[in-house]
Amino acid sequence: MNTLTTPVARYGRCAITLIENWFAPLADLAARLYVGKVFFSSGLTKIDDWDITVSLFTDEYHVPLLPPQLAAFMGAGGELFFPVLLVLGLGGRLGALGLTAVNIMAVVSYWHVLGTPEQAAALTHHLNWGLLLALLLAHGPGKLSVDHWLKRRFSAS
Repeated sequence: MNTLTTPVARYGRCAITLIENWFAPLADLAARLYVGKVFFSSGLTKIDDWDITVSLFTDEYHVPLLPPQLAAFMGAGGELFFPVLLVLGLGGRLGALGLTAVNIMAVVSYWHVLGTPEQAAALTHHLNWGLLLALLLAHGPGKLSVDHWLKRRFSAS
């Protein structure tokens, strides 16, 4: 019986090590790159035509408690700043937290117009991005990040 379980246990440990050392860091990096690109591209679109952006925040998006100009500025700023942190994994959890706040505000501001299939699809995208951000918040940006490099560099000395 022991001869049957030993190879299975050995291969199981090998598979887990392979996943933890190679697959997990690549999956973390892929999630950071994907979500970072989505939000950064949105931020670039906002600053591309500022008048249209302010008009959208005035007429279509209804961000609670903020004047449209301030909401537009904060939205564009968050979508340009936090993805950089997230992609680099420099303050990776801060980047994920900031984008989570931006994501929540986007969903809240869309909530009143969720009648069309396009808007329902947009909500699904926001939920998927929120899930990836929650995972990155929970365990950090992973081994392929500046945070991990800094931690190794300064905890070794």
